[in-house]
Amino acid sequence: MTLPDQMTHVAMEQPGGPEVMRLVRGALPVLKPGEILVRVEAAGINRPDVLQRMGAYPPPKDASPILGLEVAGEVVAVAEGVSAFRPGDRVTALANGGGYAEYCAVPATQALPFPKGYDAVKAAALPETFFTVWANLFQMAGLTEGETVLIHGGSSGIGTTAIQLAKAFGAEVYTTAGSAEKCAACERLGAKRAINYRAEDFAAVIREETGKRGVDAILDMIGAAYFEKNIASLAKDGCLSIIAFLGGSLAEKVDLTPIMVKRLTVTGSTMRPRTAAEKQAIRDELLAEVWPLLEEGTVAPVIHAAMPFAEVAEAHRLMETSTHVGKIVLTL
Repeated sequence: MTLPDQMTHVAMEQPGGPEVMRLVRGALPVLKPGEILVRVEAAGINRPDVLQRMGAYPPPKDASPILGLEVAGEVVAVAEGVSAFRPGDRVTALANGGGYAEYCAVPATQALPFPKGYDAVKAAALPETFFTVWANLFQMAGLTEGETVLIHGGSSGIGTTAIQLAKAFGAEVYTTAGSAEKCAACERLGAKRAINYRAEDFAAVIREETGKRGVDAILDMIGAAYFEKNIASLAKDGCLSIIAFLGGSLAEKVDLTPIMVKRLTVTGSTMRPRTAAEKQAIRDELLAEVWPLLEEGTVAPVIHAAMPFAEVAEAHRLMETSTHVGKIVLTL
């Protein structure tokens, strides 16, 4: 296959608001051993992209500085050491960077085939949220069948994914969201009770709903602002898994006694700094445990909007309003 000399991609002269992003022409990525080159048909937008654009989430030294952590499209080239994919395969992949571009180099160990029946938009909405939820809620927090879980930000891409996966694997799901409409959407996805955090105290609701027992696990992207109430909402031997700090990272004057009394675990992680081996292990479990659920329709990505590549600034503005339910995807 003959590839072009240049591609269109998003560039920024400096960190800032959505207006700093512009489309430019530049060279295609050079593949490293173990990588595949994907002709991007769709790319998901995620909160880390917004943070990177603002200068608050720099890419690893060996990663592309171009925004974008998940892509879907066609494999057009493979590097030395790749045997699982070949040109012509359609894949979705967790990228270490470079997704907002016509071509993106990704480690083959972070790529998965399109689920049967999926197009590029649906496939591009999978990697970042499914990798994150699987790692933090199932691998680290150890959520299992018959347990209860509280998922904050239930209407986000992470939240809509976590609700469906927790429900599919037999957990009882509670969630928070910021409006009656968002709460209704969360309950349609499988939440037993969605709590409007603008009108209700989620910790009080959890105590009432669980007979004062609390939940076994919490998936949280708020951080400091929710820390004390999260600890109060956990049952004995429960686990709080923190994946972001939308409500700050410094929790002051917090009583830590319940952590000892209830034998709680507080953990957290970000996906991008994980090793290649760790990401491959998550990929392998997703392929075995979750891809069949996607193909049978038990679980599906929630797509709020699919927007043309040229409207990347508007897509970021939409992300920052937090009015969306589910994923925002760019189409190329």
